[in-house]
Amino acid sequence: MKGYVSRWLGLGGDADKGEAVVRLPVDRIVPNRHQPRQVFDPEAIAELARTIAEHGIIQPIVVRPLDDGRYELIAGERRLRAVQALGQGDIPAIVRSLTDLEAATLALIENLHRENLTPIEEAEAYARLMELHALTQEALAQRLGKGQSTVANKLRLLTLPESVKSALRERKITERHARALLPLKDAAAIEGVLARILAEGWTVQRTEAEVARFLGGQNQQKQKKKPHLRGVSRDVRIALNTIRRSIAMVREAGIPLDVDEADEEGAYRVTIRIPKG
Repeated sequence: MKGYVSRWLGLGGDADKGEAVVRLPVDRIVPNRHQPRQVFDPEAIAELARTIAEHGIIQPIVVRPLDDGRYELIAGERRLRAVQALGQGDIPAIVRSLTDLEAATLALIENLHRENLTPIEEAEAYARLMELHALTQEALAQRLGKGQSTVANKLRLLTLPESVKSALRERKITERHARALLPLKDAAAIEGVLARILAEGWTVQRTEAEVARFLGGQNQQKQKKKPHLRGVSRDVRIALNTIRRSIAMVREAGIPLDVDEADEEGAYRVTIRIPKG
């Protein structure tokens, strides 16, 4: 597709002018290895299958031809799975001749704009796009029409242990739960808090409060092991932990806060929104 990079935000599954829709055998279509979605909801696929059975496929899938006569899926895996569940032999498709780079990029962009990805799947898609096109976080944010802090916060999720990523993929925890774990640098501590979240159904506020208490206890132990130093500490971690403990105390008092942390170049940014009334 001509000019596909400059038209990122304008790309979609709709047929471009002059592109024909053909019917292809479903057994000749293979999944895209760059598909960011790793978990498909069986109930959602079944519901889509019922809609297709009643109304047909309104939006064709998008594929590209392979050298062996098969086709690689670019966009529309949920539709393809629904058609397969119905036992239908073919599916309407738009065939586009794309390079490997174009195919990978389009698959990622299509899903980012059309699918309800989990936060970790979205983060992995961001990382893959940055790798494919040698982009900085700022450049990627501009191309996607998102704030740099939004992209940065998503990418920070990739630093968490695999158990947390799996919980995000399976929608067992929310993105805010996962972000509350980021201040914990010890994998064992993260695993311990995650286990309590899953077993006891901790809210985000409870998770943030427990993490703040844990970090506060660590700081107290460190202070006992070394003599008191005059002056104000320049350790930004202590400042951040103090802010987090204060936030936890306010939330425990019943005041809802909207908190956003961003690890930006050269600084940490903490934004706190307190509702009026």
